[in-house]
Amino acid sequence: MKTLMRMAMIPCLLLLAGCGGFRFIIDIVPSTHNLVETKVMGDEGGWRSQPKVALIDVTGVISDSSRSGLFGSSENPVGRFAEALKKASRDSRVKAVIVKINSPGGTVTASDLMYRELKHFKESTGKPVVILMGGIAASGGYYIACAGDEIIANPTTITGSIGVIMQTVNFSEGMKRIGIRADAITSGPNKKVGSPLEPMSAEHRELLQGIVNELYASFRRVVVENRTKLDPALVDAITDGRVVTGIRALELGLVDQLGDIRDAFATAKQRAGLTRATLVKYHRPTQHVGSPYAQSPGVPAQAGQMQLNLMQLNLGLPGMTDAAGFYYLWDPMVW
Repeated sequence: MKTLMRMAMIPCLLLLAGCGGFRFIIDIVPSTHNLVETKVMGDEGGWRSQPKVALIDVTGVISDSSRSGLFGSSENPVGRFAEALKKASRDSRVKAVIVKINSPGGTVTASDLMYRELKHFKESTGKPVVILMGGIAASGGYYIACAGDEIIANPTTITGSIGVIMQTVNFSEGMKRIGIRADAITSGPNKKVGSPLEPMSAEHRELLQGIVNELYASFRRVVVENRTKLDPALVDAITDGRVVTGIRALELGLVDQLGDIRDAFATAKQRAGLTRATLVKYHRPTQHVGSPYAQSPGVPAQAGQMQLNLMQLNLGLPGMTDAAGFYYLWDPMVW
């Protein structure tokens, strides 16, 4: 049914194309949608027989869900990440992995799932993992980075934001001014905790704060256990939610070195005991990859929404399918 609806849209889009200057490209693509690889960097020599280092992207807001669109759904970031790690684990020529993170974080559970998948990959394969931070690798993005053997940041990378947030809104005062009163029928006094339609009680706030504190303790424990270079005297300050540049992160021990994709490639080869190797990037058959910087599709930051009227309340955070929840996320444009 969805396929028929999309096909029915084609004539309309063709009409729009004639008016608006759009263009449509029809291409012949492989029947499989499995991940493929493209050489994006390597040492001189017969690269077809050389050992490989696999480059895997973590891009955009991290969530354990996909988003529907006109012509289909975006990929589930957790699912795609697990698929890429599986491909790297099954390829005997892949001797190391570089995980390139360009993400402000996302949901607590999705971040933890990707962290655990990366830990499992290392333990089950013995292949070294180098983390390369892009423009931003904050909160949940940093949480995932902690699973790597070595973290490399660009000097201008924004990272840190170690902490948890549950963003709530409350419309009760505004509703009261126009004569609207919420009246929920619940099975217990805590069933409506966090409702935006009624003032939050001290008891409800205490319940939610307890969950935030528990999740924060888990995040902090992950950082302390994996980042052994951290000064114990600075842990409280480092994990208070602040963001820092790559330069400052190196000074604090949050990362191991500053560099770019070439430095990450060299580090991965060194950790794998290689003198020559080929860097391959995983992607879908329909995605053009011309360099290591080609971005894999992620959940866009503008995917969130906020719609409010008298009949509908629809709150959404960037890239999230659910409005409410707990997040390892840094996004000053939202908060």
